[in-house]
Amino acid sequence: MRRPLWIAVGALLVGAVGLWGASRLTWVTESRVRAGTDVATTVGRTGADVAPLGAIAVLALAGVAASVATGGWARRLVGVVLVAAGVAAIVAGVLSGPVSLSWGRLLALLSGALVMLAGGLLVWFGDRMPRLGASYRAPGDRRGARDPDGDLWRSLSQGDDPTTGER
Repeated sequence: MRRPLWIAVGALLVGAVGLWGASRLTWVTESRVRAGTDVATTVGRTGADVAPLGAIAVLALAGVAASVATGGWARRLVGVVLVAAGVAAIVAGVLSGPVSLSWGRLLALLSGALVMLAGGLLVWFGDRMPRLGASYRAPGDRRGARDPDGDLWRSLSQGDDPTTGER
């Protein structure tokens, strides 16, 4: 089950970069008239001015480390938090400011969907994904079928005769 973990990590990385990029792009342009004059200026508001996309991007990057380092219920909890962060990015893309479709909003919607997808994968497959350091467990901690040939060799190396004992 390595594939869902790496799909989630890749989706989180792409989602974090997309959210950061969406926070830098212009979402809304407003025309303002200065008081007392007839001079109109155009002011652009970026995604960072409209929504906390930078914070959600940092959360998605932290989710990469947390999804690789944790396992079991902790990984599922990380997935739930990431699903909520993806929903927050999508809501920010839809509800912030006047309704106009811009590249920044579109990028925020797609990136939020990627973060939400990654969180869903962590919730769904979290207990079946590999854990960090799982191959470095102590020999006494291994759970599995015992090897009868290995038992014979271990008893020989300890000085016992395995053929004299009862089976």
